[in-house]
Amino acid sequence: MAPVKAAKSGNKSEYQDKDKPTQIRYSNLTAAKAVADAIRTSLGPRGMDKMIQAANGDVTITNDGATILKQMQVLHPAAKMLVELSKAQDVEAGDGTTSVVVLAGSLLDYSAKLLGKGIHPTTISESFQKASAKAVEILETMVTPLQLSDRESLLKSASTSLNSKVVSQYSNIFSPIAVDAVMRVIDPATADNVDLKDIKMIKKLGGTVEDTELIDGLVFNQKLSSGGPSKIEKAKIGLVQFCISAPKTDMENQVIVSDYTQMDRVLKEERNYILNIVKQIKKAGCTVLLIQKSILRDAVSDLALHFLAKMKIMVVKDIEREDIEFVCKTLACRPIASLDHFVAENLGSADLVEEVPAGTDKIVKITGIANPGKTVTVLLRGSNKLVLEEADRSLHDALCVIRCLVKKKALIAGGGAPEIELSIRLMEYANTLAGMEQYCFRAFAEALEVIPFTLAENAGLNPIAAVTELRNRHAEGEKTAGINVRKGAITNILEENVVQPMLVSTSAISLAAECVRCILKIDDIVNTTR
Repeated sequence: MAPVKAAKSGNKSEYQDKDKPTQIRYSNLTAAKAVADAIRTSLGPRGMDKMIQAANGDVTITNDGATILKQMQVLHPAAKMLVELSKAQDVEAGDGTTSVVVLAGSLLDYSAKLLGKGIHPTTISESFQKASAKAVEILETMVTPLQLSDRESLLKSASTSLNSKVVSQYSNIFSPIAVDAVMRVIDPATADNVDLKDIKMIKKLGGTVEDTELIDGLVFNQKLSSGGPSKIEKAKIGLVQFCISAPKTDMENQVIVSDYTQMDRVLKEERNYILNIVKQIKKAGCTVLLIQKSILRDAVSDLALHFLAKMKIMVVKDIEREDIEFVCKTLACRPIASLDHFVAENLGSADLVEEVPAGTDKIVKITGIANPGKTVTVLLRGSNKLVLEEADRSLHDALCVIRCLVKKKALIAGGGAPEIELSIRLMEYANTLAGMEQYCFRAFAEALEVIPFTLAENAGLNPIAAVTELRNRHAEGEKTAGINVRKGAITNILEENVVQPMLVSTSAISLAAECVRCILKIDDIVNTTR
């Protein structure tokens, strides 16, 4: 009888995984790390931009982590989790979408090393959860409280967010716009959140980014119908959701007209029907008419436009259904669904409605609204579509940063300062622990250093020297020392006005740790038949 093979030599206390789960785990780690490495180069103010080409030939140039990942074709299920992670950060904080993925990639890297040492995935996962909770706790001791009346600090945070974007040279224009827009739609004394739907972005080609402006009122991309007035003062504005055109039969029915007299009668009735509607609109004192887009039939016929122009009523047609709520909130008017309700009480009023040129096109601008709702419109300008799209995304991120500060009124330093401080404090805490947990806490602390390391690398500095010097400065008690990308040195980052909301950092650490825990706990991938 053949001798029984000796069991694999090794320490009993060391966890040895079965072969298949190990392979699955490493395949997941590798796929997720590949995604993190792909966007790592676009972190920070000196990060590179990515050019994304869609299947239909559309090109996007951006360095916003969420946008890059959203448009990437990611097939591996574990890598898709990192795409979801950046989406979650985008919803929660709106900024830090690249940092959160880079952080998750680094944590996965260190998890692989811990697994290689024979530590059980569940132990790693639980320790990472404790470490992330401890990290958030430490972060809360490093904050600078903020008042919403402190405009200077709000501007600094918005600028820090914008400095890493393609349109960073315009941060002095966008920061005040973002701060003013948010402050106008909330009550700074009581607000604890911001509904970004109250800030409408209208993109218009032509001009330069410097022509971007914040408008107290409404802007419509639609052109005015020809023949009517192009400027009305002391306007009464009505928003209608019914059609001002002749009624049609149902889909499957038809009307057969056999002779000319009947034809004349049909046309005459049509004319009277439309004239009656137009007269009632005029009678209510309406001078500007906004008409919702209709799918089934023309929202307004040429004949109706002719009559309305004769009566000196300005017409803006094709208002999108999703814009109705915003228009009503801004003008303090009510949408009118039938002719019977077209009365003066349901109209909004404004000092001036006029058509103004914008680039090669024209826009309709409503200003001086009598009792405006808490809404604003931002008119974004750009010389080409790529710049315009990127300006829109960058401004959205800046608005999200201000929203974070409204939610949680606390600021921390940027430039990799909080990450290094956390790393040192977690290392100290790890020394008080025993067993496997100590290893895992140390790995978590080291993983946090990826942010300053990448910032230095992208800025063309020597990353190892920069991070080592940063660690020394923090060890000496300089809590706000960070990597100054512009000067290429380690300086007090608060003096450089590089600040970010605490919510961005805390949510990045919590979400990254959560995502890594999910990936570590997977030991098999099952494909379903359906």
